[in-house]
Amino acid sequence: MADVLVVDLSAVRRGDVGRVGGKNASLGEMISALGDQGIRVPGGFATTADAYRRFVEDNGIDRLLSEALIGAGQGSLAAAAAEIRDAFVRGRWPEDMEAAIRDAYRELCAATGVAQVDVAVRSSATAEDLPDASFAGQQETYLNIRGEDALLDACKRCFASLFTNRAVSYREAKGFPHDKVALSVGVQQMVRSDLGGAGVMFTLDTETGCDRVVVINAAYGLGENVVQGAVDPDEYEVFKPLLDDPDLVPIIEKRCGGKERKMIYAEGGDATTVNVDVDDAERRAWVLAEADILQLARWACAIEAHYGTPMDIEWARDGRSGELFIVQARPETVHSRAGAAVLRSYSVGDRGPELARGLAIGDAAVTGTLCHIDDPRDIDRFVEGAILVASTTSPDWVPIMKRAKAIVTDHGGRTSHAAIVSRELGVPAVIGTGDGTRVLADGAEVTVSCAEGAEGVIYAGAASIQVEELSLADLPATRTRIMLNLADPEAAFRWWRLPADGVGLARMEFVIDHAIKVHPMALVKFDELEDADAKAEIARLTASYPERTDYFVERLALGLARIAAVQYPNPVIVRLSDFKTNEYAHLLGGAQFEPHEENPMLGFRGASRYYSPRYREGFALECRALRRLREEMGFDNVVVMVPFCRTPGEADRVLAVMAEHGLKRGERGLEVYVMGEIPSNVVLAAEFARRFDGFSIGSNDLTQLTLGVERDSELLAELFSEQDPAVQWMIRTLIRDAHAGGAKVGLCGQAPSDHPEFAEFLVGCGIDSISVTPDGFAAVKRHVAAAESGG
Repeated sequence: MADVLVVDLSAVRRGDVGRVGGKNASLGEMISALGDQGIRVPGGFATTADAYRRFVEDNGIDRLLSEALIGAGQGSLAAAAAEIRDAFVRGRWPEDMEAAIRDAYRELCAATGVAQVDVAVRSSATAEDLPDASFAGQQETYLNIRGEDALLDACKRCFASLFTNRAVSYREAKGFPHDKVALSVGVQQMVRSDLGGAGVMFTLDTETGCDRVVVINAAYGLGENVVQGAVDPDEYEVFKPLLDDPDLVPIIEKRCGGKERKMIYAEGGDATTVNVDVDDAERRAWVLAEADILQLARWACAIEAHYGTPMDIEWARDGRSGELFIVQARPETVHSRAGAAVLRSYSVGDRGPELARGLAIGDAAVTGTLCHIDDPRDIDRFVEGAILVASTTSPDWVPIMKRAKAIVTDHGGRTSHAAIVSRELGVPAVIGTGDGTRVLADGAEVTVSCAEGAEGVIYAGAASIQVEELSLADLPATRTRIMLNLADPEAAFRWWRLPADGVGLARMEFVIDHAIKVHPMALVKFDELEDADAKAEIARLTASYPERTDYFVERLALGLARIAAVQYPNPVIVRLSDFKTNEYAHLLGGAQFEPHEENPMLGFRGASRYYSPRYREGFALECRALRRLREEMGFDNVVVMVPFCRTPGEADRVLAVMAEHGLKRGERGLEVYVMGEIPSNVVLAAEFARRFDGFSIGSNDLTQLTLGVERDSELLAELFSEQDPAVQWMIRTLIRDAHAGGAKVGLCGQAPSDHPEFAEFLVGCGIDSISVTPDGFAAVKRHVAAAESGG
């Protein structure tokens, strides 16, 4: 029986990898199985592995494989591979094989109604895309091929690409015999994405493995630039669980990439494609419209469901018709094979001399090289993966902190910026060393240990670090809900596997500071801005928005959506902005709208701002973002929380303003909480309970205001304690009176992580939930379980 040399893609199924390779088998599977779901895959055909073997045999390349490559030493591999590639290109087509390819191309031309249809010619190795050895990207692809002769030449070059240096080296490393791998050539009608756009998408978050999102990258022109990483694309993230509702738009992230160049069809000459520059207007615009993003995400979910595994998918949009197409799909081979999440505990041995100590943030230990930075503007001096040493940090330092292996500061406490950001990044930090910048030598190798209790230590040299892993499945169940404190949307997915009961505190001001950077009143009153530099920067940031205020609303809604998505459908408590006036003034354009206060901690902050003429229009933007988050994007698990609400009368005014802007307590299931952080919240707990659905005890401010001790005072640090009898009386009383009024009570603070006895005290008081930073989750879960069992 004669070998089958060419097959139509519609006749190929996923089980045909041995015959047509992974790419082509996947294309055929999608054409036949997913077409009725509206997924468009360009038609075409494929040469078979039998055709490849016939070509190899008829041209004597099989002998060349045995003589030149099999058993060749590492130094001679490149030369042998070059000789084999040349043999393929010089080879002659067997007559029946050439006729089969020509006939298949003519049939494709007839089906498309184009005399010489332009096609993509892709290599598909027969061992490609196996879970333990993906050959993806090892062979060549040729785009914009037109005519029978050009197609035959491209097919030979695809055969030859099975022996590129990188492909040969890859097979050597994986132990695949070179003569046991064949190659199928896939020929598809080109999608005119040179006039539109193209890219890739994954059915999970590629950084964390979170399987609740589709991540889409997009750039103008043909998709090779995105696949090869040669261009900075747009990036969109879509939340899968809400995609089935056609009335929702669950796009939770949009990042506009640089898109400096695009690959288009070449006109004349030997090259079939060429890269050209993208103009500034196109670079600032989005490649994909909202409807396209959602359609691609739904297709990705359908493909994933059909294959039963996370997928890596290539897509293209035809610039003439506007239609979207899937041009390739393969199993994702990194996170899909990762084991179940574990928590790690660290122990340090063989320590060198102690150099400095301070408060331990996190419980990890690392070794590395010290890098002193005096000013965040010196970010270029920072060495990726070094240990940052600084006097203190502020929001301007976050880009450096994200690149650091560990962080050491001279100043700060457990509620300082450095401590909060380090916890969320999962980076160990030693805070408040006093003289770290003086005694720690720049460039020295050290060990930073936060694994030895409340104090962190920096040791000279590289100590030995032991890591013990604990399966999350081993964590005990608790009646008390254990929730997370989250603020940074970019870090939120890092914790998606934690079996938390929701997010007990999401700080809106962190999103404003890091993702928006602009004072909301500077957007509302842009024409009145006096700071020319700030005005120019705000104009740049908001250039692509019809109204400048839309920038604030969209960026805030997107940032909060990533946090809400991590724990959906569990409750996510979003605290309204709680900047102090000096912090608001730090935002772009903010100085013009903020009064000077001697004590901002007790000044114009929290609830008092929301109904004030000074900020009321800015608060309206916060409300618009929350409505979009809940009603348009679908995150109705979001609970709104009012901070620093001093009196019941003030609560009434805030609730009235929220209702004016469509956030009425009780409507669409909206719950509104209040922070329990002022003694008046405790004294009048029954009154506040009539106005709010729940309380969240802010233990830092409540301790500060109960004891009269500034929370960040180094001189009075020993007096600041949530376990002081006066503070415990406040907490016990608030829980009792709030429960009597039908309101729930939680606590968001660090104390339960650091002190098991404090967690036991909260459980004894009947608290409903405890919200902690992710690094403290496991310890608090155990402390609470022990307290509930009487252990």
